[in-house]
Amino acid sequence: MSYETADSQKEEFRKYLEKNGIIAQLTRVLVGLYEEPERPSNAIDYIKKYLGAPTGVDVEELRAENDELKRQNADLEAKVASLTLQLKELQAEQADESMAG
Repeated sequence: MSYETADSQKEEFRKYLEKNGIIAQLTRVLVGLYEEPERPSNAIDYIKKYLGAPTGVDVEELRAENDELKRQNADLEAKVASLTLQLKELQAEQADESMAG
């Protein structure tokens, strides 16, 4: 990779960051951190909180819970389909009996 290519890639990336407001947002976060009267013990959590990200969240636990809820939802949907079929069969039987009776 030539020097010009690396330099142009850096410039493209800088423009991308600027265009999407990332530079401005990071600047605001860092200024906020600088202006804190007492430095937070965990700067990463401070930055996450400042940017609106939840802190203290176990992502793997949430994924596992989400997978379990999807499985339960699929089970319940299958049960609804089964019960709907049973209901239609019973309604058909009842209609047949009332016509015969």
